[in-house]
Amino acid sequence: MERGEIGEQLARVERWIEEYFAHPERYAVVSRVSPGEIEAMLPAVAPERGEAFDRIFGDFERIILPGITHWNHPRFFAYFATSAAPIAVIADALAATLDVKVMLWRTSPAAAELEDVVMRWLGKLIGVPEGWTGIIYDTASIGGFTALAAAREALDIGIREHGASGRDVPVLRIYATAQTHSHIEKAAIALGVGLENVVFVPCDAQFRMRPDALHRALDEDISAGKRPLAIVATIGTTSSTSIDPIAMIAEVAKRHHVWLHVDAAYAGVAAIMPEFRHIMEGVEQADSFVVNPHKWLFVPMDCSVLYVRDESILRRAFSLVPEYLSTPEQGVHNYMDYGLQLGRRFRALKLWFVLRYLGAEGIRERLRSHIALADEFASWVEAEPDWEVLAPHPFSVVCFRYRPEGMSEEEAESVNARIMERVNASGEVFISHTKLDGTYALRLAIGNLRTQRSDVEAAWRIIKEKAIG
Repeated sequence: MERGEIGEQLARVERWIEEYFAHPERYAVVSRVSPGEIEAMLPAVAPERGEAFDRIFGDFERIILPGITHWNHPRFFAYFATSAAPIAVIADALAATLDVKVMLWRTSPAAAELEDVVMRWLGKLIGVPEGWTGIIYDTASIGGFTALAAAREALDIGIREHGASGRDVPVLRIYATAQTHSHIEKAAIALGVGLENVVFVPCDAQFRMRPDALHRALDEDISAGKRPLAIVATIGTTSSTSIDPIAMIAEVAKRHHVWLHVDAAYAGVAAIMPEFRHIMEGVEQADSFVVNPHKWLFVPMDCSVLYVRDESILRRAFSLVPEYLSTPEQGVHNYMDYGLQLGRRFRALKLWFVLRYLGAEGIRERLRSHIALADEFASWVEAEPDWEVLAPHPFSVVCFRYRPEGMSEEEAESVNARIMERVNASGEVFISHTKLDGTYALRLAIGNLRTQRSDVEAAWRIIKEKAIG
């Protein structure tokens, strides 16, 4: 590719990105294509000869865009509503251009040391204990797996060297709740713990883990000869964003000498606001902690920070250095030693750009706006006959449903599922659902940089229309 060509193509993409961020509302928030429709428009084999950029970009607009559900849309209210700050998109483009692999310090000293720095910056902003270190991964799913692998190594039962098969090892147990993210169960599968050894501790009426029930579960398992591996507590559960009582759980973990992992993937960034710093109480007694800047800190997808109290346990669990990767440097972070990945993307760059460009106060302002909008939406639901809020909403997610007087639970589930389908089929708004103690709940999640009060008002209007239409 000639130098002039690169400039022309980048300019065209730049114009497209600028226009996209300026007017994301032009697109239907939810893709309306049918299964297999995109695949049918694409050739069965790769081209033999290179194709012109104009043709490729034309197909991007003609084929790919209609099959996109737009997470950057201001009316995306499903799951956890995330969005990318344009400054972070620029950083991602620079990282892709450099294409460094952050595995050894020497493979890019700036990438390794910037990762050290931005983790400290973020940690200080949200109240991670001084001296905790870690690694930036793609998602909390990998961070959670890594933390549990470290917990297993901390048991000193020889699994790294001897494995878990063909010898006598104790039954390992992981303690969570029905509100805990499912990646913990996947980690149990991958680590050989098994699904049947994930113990679901009962919750209270606000969907928080009960420390007394946890204490009993641990006592029963230890009496039965089983070995507790880890407790997983959550700050901002996926379904309802409930907050487990971390300090009380930490006391139980300490009493039984069990690793405590805290999953704050979504809500951890809220501790940047002084009025929310209390959500971190007890984290200093944990062993590991994960937070995702790509959820509510406006960083593009694949930026999850795992912090650990003792990084040497991570290295014990994962470090394996063949001769061709041995280096003489001392006192540096060779990030290949902290997990399964060898080569890793330069994820710290986009986090660095966002923290500098928005600043802590700019981030606080946006988070407060989202929380205020969620509070207002909940007040609209509560004021409307036949509608109800189903869970506390400490952050920016509201769980609610339509249930007129006299409607059975079975009917309510069917009706609310139909409401969600109709809302999403409109293309104007995207919402999701969950179940809370078996009760079907609609979820409206606010977290997009571009979401305004008018977008939330429109969502509420459309939801009510689809309920009676």
